Amino acid sequence: MKEIVVVGASLAGLRICQNLRRANFEGNLTLVGAEKHLPYDRPPLSKTMLSSEQDPGELTLVSDSELAELNLNLILGSPATRLDTAARAVTVGDEKIFYDGLIIATGARARKLLKTDDMDGIHTLRTIEDSLAIRSALHSSSSVVIVGAGFIGSEVAAAARHHGCEVSIIEAGGAPLMRGLGLEVGSACGQLHESHGVNLRVGVQVQDFYGSQTVEEVQLSDGSRIAADLVVVGVGATPNTEWLNDSGLTIDDGVVCDASLNAGIPGVYAAGDVARVPNQWMGGGPLRTEHWTTATEHAALAAKNLLQPADSTPYDSVPFVWSDQYEDRIQIAGDTGGFDEVSFLIGSGDEEAFVVGYRKGEHLAGVMALNSMRPFVQYRRLLMARGQWSQALDLAQEMDG
Repeated sequence: MKEIVVVGASLAGLRICQNLRRANFEGNLTLVGAEKHLPYDRPPLSKTMLSSEQDPGELTLVSDSELAELNLNLILGSPATRLDTAARAVTVGDEKIFYDGLIIATGARARKLLKTDDMDGIHTLRTIEDSLAIRSALHSSSSVVIVGAGFIGSEVAAAARHHGCEVSIIEAGGAPLMRGLGLEVGSACGQLHESHGVNLRVGVQVQDFYGSQTVEEVQLSDGSRIAADLVVVGVGATPNTEWLNDSGLTIDDGVVCDASLNAGIPGVYAAGDVARVPNQWMGGGPLRTEHWTTATEHAALAAKNLLQPADSTPYDSVPFVWSDQYEDRIQIAGDTGGFDEVSFLIGSGDEEAFVVGYRKGEHLAGVMALNSMRPFVQYRRLLMARGQWSQALDLAQEMDG
C-alpha cells in the first residue's frame, strides 16, 4: 500500500493520519478537509469558546512541528465531491486523487429548521465560525432562545446565562436528554437549567420565526410567542455523505460498515460521526455515534485494520460522553437506552450530585453521573468488565458507607 487518502480533517481524520504513521506507514498520505482550518477540537465550541474570549487558535489539535513530522499532502478548504471506488479515486475540486487505501471521516453537519436561512440571528453550531458568530451575538443579545435541550443546546444555554442573557429552551420531548437518558433522569437535568433561571419549555415545538430581517420572536406549537434577538438551533446532526451517493457504498444515516469499520469494499473504511458501525460491547446492528471518544477509537481501529486487513479487530468499546453545563459536569457511559430499570445508585434527582444506573437483565448496562467523577470512574470500569447489576448495587453501598 503506497497511497492512502483520508477524507475529513477533523479529530478522527487527524488521529487516523497519526496512527498510520505510528504504525510505520511510509507511503504518500493525503488528508482532505472541507474547512480551511487545521484540524481542531470541537467540544470547546459550545463551552469555553462561548463563555470566555478563548482564541480559536487554541483549539488546533496539531502543532506545526507535529504536522511536519506527519509529512501529509494536506488539502484544506476544499471538500471531496465524488468517490469512484472502481477507479479508486477521490475527486477534490478539479483533481482526482488515487488511492490504495481510503478512510472516510467527513463527519456531520448541524441540522437546520425551515426558514432559518431566510432571517438573521438564527444560528446552528458546528464550526469555529459558528461559535464566533454566536459569541459575538451573545454580547449584544438580551433574549436568547435555544431550540433543543440536547448537549449543544444545554451548553449554549449555560454560556448565554453566563453572559447575563434571558434564556428560554424549547424542547419537543418531555425533558432534556430524555431520548438518551429517560424521563426521570432527563427531568433531573432540566432542574439544572431551571435552578440557573432558564425558562425551560418542554413538550412544545417551534412553529415559526417572526422579524423583519433579524429574528424578533419565536412562535411555539401551543400558540405562545417568545421574544428572541438570538436563536440557536441544536436539533441534531446530519452525516456528510452526499459526495458518496454514486460510490456504491451503503449509505443509510451514515456510511454503513462492518465491525472492523470496513465500508463493504476492500481498502475502504469509515470512522467518526459519519460511520455507522456495530459495537460488539453494545451488541446489535450498526450505530452512528457522535462522541469525541468514539472518533478517537474509530481512528485507531480504522488505521490498524486498513494496514492489516487479514488481522482485523472488531470495534468493541463502552460508549462515553460528557457535557459541561454551568459549573456542573454530566458524564454518561454504556447503553442508557432500552433499559429494564433505571435507579439512582448514589444521591437523588433533587441533589447537586448523583449517579444513576441502567439495568438490562442481570447486567449494569449504563451509568450517568452528575458532579460525581470518582464514582463514575468506578462504574465505568464495572461496565468495561460487563459487571452485574448486583455489583453495581454493592458498589453504591460501599461508596455511601
